[in-house]
Parts: sequence; C-alpha cells; structure tokens
Amino acid sequence: MTDLRVLSGGGSSPTYLLLHGLGATADVWQGLASLLGDAAWVAPDLPGHGGSSPLPSYSFAGVAAAVAGLVDPAGTVVVGHSFGGVIALHLAGRPGVRAVVAVGIKSAWSEPELAKAAAMAERPAPLYATREEAAQRHLRVAGLDGLLFEAPPAAVVETGDGWRPAFDPRAFGVGDPQVDALVAASPVPVVLARGEHDQMVPPGSAPITLPGLGHNAHVEDPGALLTLLSPPPLSPL
Repeated sequence: MTDLRVLSGGGSSPTYLLLHGLGATADVWQGLASLLGDAAWVAPDLPGHGGSSPLPSYSFAGVAAAVAGLVDPAGTVVVGHSFGGVIALHLAGRPGVRAVVAVGIKSAWSEPELAKAAAMAERPAPLYATREEAAQRHLRVAGLDGLLFEAPPAAVVETGDGWRPAFDPRAFGVGDPQVDALVAASPVPVVLARGEHDQMVPPGSAPITLPGLGHNAHVEDPGALLTLLSPPPLSPL
C-alpha cells in the first residue's frame, strides 16, 4: 500500500479531491482550498511526489489506484491539473465520484514527445549542493518557476550527498494518456478547461478557456478555477 502525504480541510459535502500535476505537490491547492469555505477537500501528494512514497512502476491507472481510497463514497468531485487531471478521469467510475474537473491536460502527444518523456524517466534525480538549488529545480519541473510560489518542505529531500527534488523522475514514463477515450468513457460529467496562455495545451483542446492564465491556472488565480466548481457540476445521486 502506498504511503501518501495528504492535506485536508472542511467537512461539508461534496468532498473535493484535488490532484496536482506532474512534479508538483499537494501544496499547489492551498489557494483554492482557502476559497472552498466549509466544503471538504482532500489533496494528496501523488505517489513519487513530495512526501508520498514511490511506486514500483508508474502508469496512470496505477497512480489512480493508489489514491482511490481518498474518494468519499458519499460524494466526491475530483479536480485535477494536467497529469492529475488524467488521474481524475481514471477515477471517474469509482463509487461516489459525481464529476471530474480537469485543467491543463495535454491530450495530444507526438511520438517524439513520448520518446523524450520516456528518456527523462530513465535519468536519475539530480543532486544539488544546497536545498535552494534543489527547490529551484522542483519549481522548474512543476512549471511553477516565476509564479511567486515557494517550494514546500516536502518538495525536496536531503541525502548523504546533497539535496534533490523529492519527485521520482520515473513517473515521466507513464506514456500516452489517451484523454479523448477517457472522456468519452466517463460515466459522470467532465469539465475540461485550459489557461488562455497555456503553451502545453493548444487552443481548442478544452471547451473552457480561462482568460489571461497559463498552464498552472489553479496557482495563478485560484478564484478562476473556483468558478468551474460553483455551482458544483454534479448529477443528483
């Protein structure tokens, strides 16, 4: 069983299960969580990220299975960013999931892009002499560099030889997410959005565009993401 670092708050239904993007940690959701009022929310570090233990190997389905126990059977809206959005789609059929909201999913992958990701998965985590250098690497990998977002303590680890990002680079090797098929197969409503200036997700890749925002729209302007959740995109139980 995967050991997960989990942040949580609130208590009223539905529960918002918040899933971060590749290389990030649950801390990216603090802005949105602060706007949810009394609503229950749960945000894990995904396996191989932050304070959560790694998996023997990585697949979208495997990561989804590792966090599936966080779905509240009484009612859950799964909110995911990028990689976390794909995990959210894999959870769509779990009992209790009422809807999926995903921001910044890159749905179209070329063969060269997949090959580059596979090559990155083969590289060991880089070591740095200082925590500051490792933290800066974490921010770059997560796409958070320049967003006035500080690397949380869980984002880096100290080893006998120095400091490194906590992220397990083998997670780069998950392959093609096959997003269109996941959306088509979802038994619950799916809301897809992208930041207007998201260079990873081209225009037309999602029905909703968040004006003025980039790939990490949920960090840049949590309130813009809140509009996708109010009222919650739920079907009655």
